[in-house]
Amino acid sequence: MQSVFILLFVVGHVAALYSPSDDVIDLNANNFDSKVIQSDDLWLVEFYAPWCGHCKSLAPEWKKAATALKGIVKVGAVDADQHQSLGGRYGVRGFPTIKVFGVNKNLPTDYNGQRSAASIVDTAINQAKQIAMARLSGGGGSSGGSGGSRSQKTADPQDVVELTDSNFDSMVLDSTDLWLVEFFAPWCGHCKNLAPHWAEAATELKGRVKLGALDATVHTVAAGKFNVRGYPTIKFFPGGKKDMSSAEDYDGGRTANDIVKWAEEKLAESAEPPEVIELTNQESLDACLEKQLCHIAFLPDILDTGASGRNDYLAVLADMAEKYKKRQFAYLWSAAGAQQKLEEAVEVGGFGYPAMVSINSRKMKYATLRGAFSADGVNEYLRDLVYGRGSTAPVRGGELPKVSTVEPWDGKDGELPVEDDIDLSDVELDDIETDTKKEEL
Repeated sequence: MQSVFILLFVVGHVAALYSPSDDVIDLNANNFDSKVIQSDDLWLVEFYAPWCGHCKSLAPEWKKAATALKGIVKVGAVDADQHQSLGGRYGVRGFPTIKVFGVNKNLPTDYNGQRSAASIVDTAINQAKQIAMARLSGGGGSSGGSGGSRSQKTADPQDVVELTDSNFDSMVLDSTDLWLVEFFAPWCGHCKNLAPHWAEAATELKGRVKLGALDATVHTVAAGKFNVRGYPTIKFFPGGKKDMSSAEDYDGGRTANDIVKWAEEKLAESAEPPEVIELTNQESLDACLEKQLCHIAFLPDILDTGASGRNDYLAVLADMAEKYKKRQFAYLWSAAGAQQKLEEAVEVGGFGYPAMVSINSRKMKYATLRGAFSADGVNEYLRDLVYGRGSTAPVRGGELPKVSTVEPWDGKDGELPVEDDIDLSDVELDDIETDTKKEEL
């Protein structure tokens, strides 16, 4: 039994990439805020997954950087596969992701430098210099604190909409806006603690999500409608047409950062999915390539599938656009052979149709769907890309060719080419018989 325990202990540390003997500080959901957000230290934090090959390659360089920066800059690592809430909190979509928590801890910046210890140390020293100069010029530099602020915006209490019994329905239920509504009592200590965070969040979310506050001890009709029994009670009202049943309980944290993150998640859920567009010209490709990933499906010829078959494939893409709408993805499709040069650049021809590739224009690399072009197959493929598991290849020639301008599909079944009818009315059968006999001779 003891040997099993030791084996599990060793395997756990191997999987985690870093051990207690390293200078890399282990961060998790329980200690992240206290160690990083509420500190005055500059932090470099790696979000990794134990199975990620790039993370394993980075680990020795990350350890070297941590040792070199010891006592100067804190270097930490989060197993984002285990602590997914932390990864989601900072928009981690692939591994490894490195964030720099500097002057404003609640608005970390992305590290985009080389994956070497020297480059990491150089970035850290430059960031430390910026913080020191900000303090020297009187700009502060304490980036910890309550963890409630996401940006440099100054909270304006006027951004919190005052709600009453008389205006609640017209302002909240009858509007198409997303709302977060706090039901409070003036004497409530928790409500007083929440107030500055509520105002900060209202300012940060202005123009996207509305935040309101209703004194439930005065405006008892509105509070009674939503069964408010404690203070503060926070309700979320989605966009579009609403009624009494539309209200959802808010289950996030009580800092401005927590409130904004929670609201942004709801905002993303309510967003329209990206449209699946036919690749008919260069403009449509350029727009697609501006996104994090540009997914392009090459569908069989219309004569092979008919309109119904093609629409089935497009429905799969539309479903994926809905499922992954929070991601910075764009979707194009093209008929087989319509963009031959593009197909050659991403080596589509050898896999048959339908085919699908995903292009990262910044790296000029692409991934290819190897499985079935079905809801399950495409979903598994996109999920692997999201978690950094997909294999990639460089675009042939290092750049994408210009695409051809083609007529868009009219939505109809294909038609076979019409062959010209042969008019035999002027041909004498006797002549045909004579010619046949001559050939026989």
